[in-house]
Formats: sequence, structure tokens, C-alpha cells
Amino acid sequence: MRDLIVFGEDYGALPSSTQHLVKRLSRHRKVLWVNSIGLRQPRFNQHDMIRAANKLLLRGKAAQLNMSKEPIPDSICVVNLYTIPAPKSQWARKVAAALMRYQLKPMIRKLALNNPIVWASLPTAADVCSSLGHHPIVYYCGDDFGALAGVDHKTVLEHEKRLVEQANLVITASHSLLSKFPEAKTNLLSHGVDCNQFATPTVRAADLPDRGRPVAGFYGSLSNWLDYELLNETILAMPHWDFVFIGQLELERFPIVNAENVTYLGPRAHSELASYSQHWTVSLLPFVLNEQIRACNPLKLKEYLAARSHVVTTDFPALAPYRRHVHIVRDKHSMVTTLERLAQNTHKLPEGLVDDESWDKRADILEQYLEAL
Repeated sequence: MRDLIVFGEDYGALPSSTQHLVKRLSRHRKVLWVNSIGLRQPRFNQHDMIRAANKLLLRGKAAQLNMSKEPIPDSICVVNLYTIPAPKSQWARKVAAALMRYQLKPMIRKLALNNPIVWASLPTAADVCSSLGHHPIVYYCGDDFGALAGVDHKTVLEHEKRLVEQANLVITASHSLLSKFPEAKTNLLSHGVDCNQFATPTVRAADLPDRGRPVAGFYGSLSNWLDYELLNETILAMPHWDFVFIGQLELERFPIVNAENVTYLGPRAHSELASYSQHWTVSLLPFVLNEQIRACNPLKLKEYLAARSHVVTTDFPALAPYRRHVHIVRDKHSMVTTLERLAQNTHKLPEGLVDDESWDKRADILEQYLEAL
């Protein structure tokens, strides 16, 4: 089988769909994984300067968060590159591509990659992808980069346009994204789930509040796609519930109200998440319905369902196949009413709701796509 050169997110941070898929593809092929090359240039603030310094020191996000608890397969070589994040001008784009190519060529030779396929999950890899030789290019699009928070939209969309033009295959994670790209070379591959990890009973996490009252939990990035107004109103209206948040804070200030019934645990390794979601009363998906959420196919939805956790969520398109298994709310009143009702429900969801959507089965479909290149 052909090997892979992957431009993805930082390997080992809370795993992206790319990491879930490529880890399975790596069972039969070698992979050169390039950690995130960025979707915007750093600003002159403390957060961005620290992040830029870590990149210069070749410390990826997983190392910064101490999240890499799962060993990297021997067939995957993970590297960090010196580059210009999201270059804007033609001159900067050429320099960035040349700089990355200069670093990658010796690595490709050393690994003796077999006629590799170039895989890009980040549009900003467009220029370097085409400079590595006559290799098939796959663009895996898991987000609407024109709506993604914290991204230089104009620059990234220019890169995406070029990447789509040169790609032999485009794969999207949602129906909404499917319509953005040329029909003749675009396929849908919705997100999967590690059923075994989330369905296998596990011990309750020691730091999950256990004060004899219901617990509503959320894990994922604390960014601007969450409805904090809805969350804060609900938290204040339900002091007899605990509200637990797990994940990286992506905002300049903590957006959740300072209340006695709020617990923020920070990031946790992906392998530990079931020890929370299997044991809290309900799992929360309180999204704001913006363009990013309209295009999303959130991994955590299927992980919550695999853990047999009741899901309380605002409405968004990717819920369509799961509506009868989740509880959709619109405002504080419906959220409070739903939570109170679920506090009396001691039954878990049925087993096997997402067994047909495992990452292993998604990877089998992906292999067919790649074989056709």
C-alpha cells in the first residue's frame, strides 16, 4: 500500500478525525505526520507569543497540554516544521513552501516512503503539497474554514481554493461541506467513534464531583461556538445540579459564571473521557447555531451516545440521524425542564446506537477511496 504524508493538527492533542483515521491506515503503511502549520499568523499578545515560542522550540500542542498518553504507533513519524503560519503574500507563500520542502525532503528519503499520497487536513498546506513531487493529493475537510473561529478566513480560503484545484480527491465530514466542492472528486465520510473505548464500562473519574446531586457535563474546547448565555442562565437557575466542564480554554477569559456548582477541570486525555461521560447524569452540547456549527459533525455527539449518556443539546443539522436519541432544547426554560426530567431517569440509553459508525468501518471506506487514486 502507498504510504502517507499528512499535514494535520498536532498529533496527540485531543484526537481529530484525521488522527483517528490515519492511525488505522497506519496499520498497513508508513506515515510522516506533520504537526499543525497554523491557520493564522500570531498576534502580539501573550497567548499567541507563548504558542509561537513553543512552535519554534518544536513543542506541539499535545506536549504543551501533556495530553499524549497514548503511544504513537511505530509506523507514524511525527514532526514539527519551522514555517510561516498562514502566509498571505505570494512571496511569503513561496518562502513558506520552500522552507517546509527543504525540511521534509530529507525526512521522506530517510523513511523511504513508498510512492506516498499527500494528505492535507489544513488548507494552509496547499503550496507545499504540490511542491513535494508528483504525488496524489487528498484534501480532508472537517470544518467550514470560512466560519471557523480564530482563523484568518480570507487567507485560509485562498489556500483552500488552491488546494481543492490541485487535489485528486476531496473528502468532507458533513453533508453541508459536501456541496462546497466539485462533485466529481468529492466524497462524504462522516465522523466515526471508538465504540470500544466509550462503551466499555470504566471506573468513575476521581475528580468528577460526587456530592449526591445530578451532574451535567461537557468536554471539548471552550470557544465561541458554545451558548454561554444559555449555560450561565441554566447554571444559576439550578444550584442543586453540578455543572462540569473539561477542555482547553480558547478564549481570553473564562466564560462560565462563577458559581458554587461549576467545576472546570481543564483538558483531559481522550483516553480518560469515558470515565466522566459514563458517570455524569447528562452530556451537554449547547452550541450556538452559526455557520461553523451548521457545517460541523461533532465527534463528541457519537462518543456521548456510545457511552450511553443522555444528551441535552441545542439543534443543529448533524443531529438529524439521532433526534430520537437526544433531547433538543431551545432556551433556559426548556433546558431546565429537560434536566429536571432526566434527573429522575435512572436508565441509560440503549447499547449499540452507533456501533455501525466505528472509526474502523470509516477507515475501511477510506481505504477504498485511496485505492482508487
